[in-house]
Amino acid sequence: MTSFTAPAADRTRPELRGTFGMAASTHWLATATAQSVLERGGTAVDAAVAAAFVLHVVEPHLNGPGGDLTAIVAPAGEHPFVLAGQGAAPAAATIEHYRGLGLDEIPGAGPLAAAVPGSVVAWLHLLATRGTWQLTDVLAPALGYARDGHPVHANVVRTIAAVAPLFEQHWPTSAAQWMPGGRVPEPGDLITNEPWAALLERLASAGDASGTRESRVHAAISLWTEVVGAAVEQFVQTPVKHSIGGALPGIMTAADLAAYSPAEEAPASLAFRGVEVLKAGLWTQGPALLQSLAILEAAAAVHGDGVLDPSTALGVHTITEALKLALADRDAWFADPAVIDDPHALLADLLAPAYAAERAALIGETASREVRPGRPGGRELWMPPVREAGTTAAPLPGSGEPTLDSAGRQRGDTCHLDVVDRHGTLISATPSGGWLQSSPTIPALGFCLGTRLQMLWLDPESPSALAPGIRPRSTLSPTMLVREGRVVEALGTPGGDQQDQWQLLYLLRRIVGGYEPQQAIDAPMFHTDAMVASFEPRTVQPASLTVESRLGDEVIDELRARGHVVTVMGPWSLGRLSCVGIEPDRGWMFAAANSRGNQGYAAGR
Repeated sequence: MTSFTAPAADRTRPELRGTFGMAASTHWLATATAQSVLERGGTAVDAAVAAAFVLHVVEPHLNGPGGDLTAIVAPAGEHPFVLAGQGAAPAAATIEHYRGLGLDEIPGAGPLAAAVPGSVVAWLHLLATRGTWQLTDVLAPALGYARDGHPVHANVVRTIAAVAPLFEQHWPTSAAQWMPGGRVPEPGDLITNEPWAALLERLASAGDASGTRESRVHAAISLWTEVVGAAVEQFVQTPVKHSIGGALPGIMTAADLAAYSPAEEAPASLAFRGVEVLKAGLWTQGPALLQSLAILEAAAAVHGDGVLDPSTALGVHTITEALKLALADRDAWFADPAVIDDPHALLADLLAPAYAAERAALIGETASREVRPGRPGGRELWMPPVREAGTTAAPLPGSGEPTLDSAGRQRGDTCHLDVVDRHGTLISATPSGGWLQSSPTIPALGFCLGTRLQMLWLDPESPSALAPGIRPRSTLSPTMLVREGRVVEALGTPGGDQQDQWQLLYLLRRIVGGYEPQQAIDAPMFHTDAMVASFEPRTVQPASLTVESRLGDEVIDELRARGHVVTVMGPWSLGRLSCVGIEPDRGWMFAAANSRGNQGYAAGR
């Protein structure tokens, strides 16, 4: 194992170790909920579902019931599968319809940006097929927080404050829910969501009390589809302000919700230094992480493992350039496999060693300012539009990526949770979408629709063109690791286009550098925006590189000398990784969580 540069700080927190069960997430209340389920005899599935519904309530600026999720689930003794909780485009979502509204691209906020909500049904499907707890018990923590309130986090308050003018002027139903009494809440105020609590109560009591556990969960799915479908169809008929295009009606119907069902799929995978890395398929950005590893392995074969160290200027430069190439391929080739002629062949060609070597050979001594997708297998290339940041009008507040920082800049973010139980089941899940600022709140439901359709294109030549029933290419990207045929770790992070970038740094430090999990999470992070953004306004920032200041002046100066346009952020500002895992040779489990943002926590014993 290669020895990398020592981290600037060893650990901000202890890495948790135990033999019973572990949980980690982006909010302490979700982590505590998951661990409490494990303590009361629940499995990792029961715990993850309970925690996910809590995240809907306590991180409403980052995910919601109207959103989506991507998870990798590894039941004890079984091969992992991808739980695809990504809804598709509505039946009326055609390029012709959007063009007829005067739109050149899909808005980043408003009902026209919404894919069918997938999160709730996917979680309930997992509970029905793999869980053990009754739905009433699983939903109880989230119901309590929605009905009785929870202390609102400062990050939620900042988001509400940033979009308050939008709510007051254009989205009064959102103002009524998130600005009670006509004011932005203060951090620590108890906030409730009575309409969502009422719907949770109905879901929890669905079905015949004398029926099976599974039948009652399926009854809840049917109730969700009926109630939410009717409310959505009625609400979106009224035109509302979108991020572009003015006041427009939505197109989603009850039939769109009725047509949705989650999928269980085989993961994509790549062998890297004795570890099998598992990701979701080409309808996510997950394979870009696998491709980055393949490109970096090819670069290391020529230049040595020094190019893999994320703490040196050489390593940061090489990793960044590899990411640019992989993400360029993401934007040119990734799409719903339903519209790809042979998705298995495309994925194989993208990850082929010869193609990785071809891509690695493009990495020079200085930062590239180009967007350079390749031609895997000699395929004909579709080139996404390349528009530099600053050349388009500023979008409506609330559009694009789901969070806004204190300077008003949009930063990608979402939620993440990991659970491992005493039976050896592991789950890595990244829920997102339906954040409170994405679309007007539907008063009868207490939540809004998501905006995932903005990742599709109004260009019929694009592999990821808008069409009815097509899943948008998601940014949600959990990860699982397998050693010698056994799943040993589940991990992930929020972060929009940065999710797989930050996870790549973690994996290099863990697998190549020998870092412990908490060390790898705490080590300085960086990312690039030199690719076509997944979110409105979908621009490129050539040669951009955003780093935490802890990377060090000497390294930063050398990166600038190599032509990178470096933005230096605070010492603890990038990434929100968490993980859980098993050390089979040593007989214990572990968990670690990010300290950045003072929100994520791990728990276990």
